[in-house]
Amino acid sequence: MRAFARYDGFKLFVLWLISFILYVAGLKTPFLGTVALIFALITPFMSKRLLFSYRDTALDGVISFRRAWVYVIFQFFYASLLFAMAQFVYFQFMDKGYFMGQITAMLNEPSTSQAMQQMGMGQGLAQAIADLSQMRPIDLVLNIMTSNLLIGLVVGLPLALFAHRSSKSLPPSPPQEEHVQQ
Repeated sequence: MRAFARYDGFKLFVLWLISFILYVAGLKTPFLGTVALIFALITPFMSKRLLFSYRDTALDGVISFRRAWVYVIFQFFYASLLFAMAQFVYFQFMDKGYFMGQITAMLNEPSTSQAMQQMGMGQGLAQAIADLSQMRPIDLVLNIMTSNLLIGLVVGLPLALFAHRSSKSLPPSPPQEEHVQQ
């Protein structure tokens, strides 16, 4: 099971990496940010397809709810681990403060500040911006990794419910001809 989950986790990682690259590019070009969001929202559907494929190819179409849920959790674990490593490399060596600078600039825009004030979050906005700008790359990456793992736990429940199959459904048997003895 773990070997399949590692392989499928790698596929999720590639999807997330493309989404992350598009998101970072989307900080300057909003259209790319929208495409990044679409890629991120594809994750549960891709995970479902990978889970069903695992069930049908490796387990002959039979999987328990628990095994399906654990499989999805393993998928997200391996994808999160690889994604965290890629993000750490980006934030530590390539970013040079660009990402946090763009996020801070967005939060400091008058329209965003006004919207936050209307939602009653104006007081903590300055502190949130300060906290974000002080985060080390490892802190940011571990925070994102934890979020991805929690999403995997939650998304895995309905996926396991849909994938659960206690017995292989058999195709209908062909009608049998009656043999007439003489």
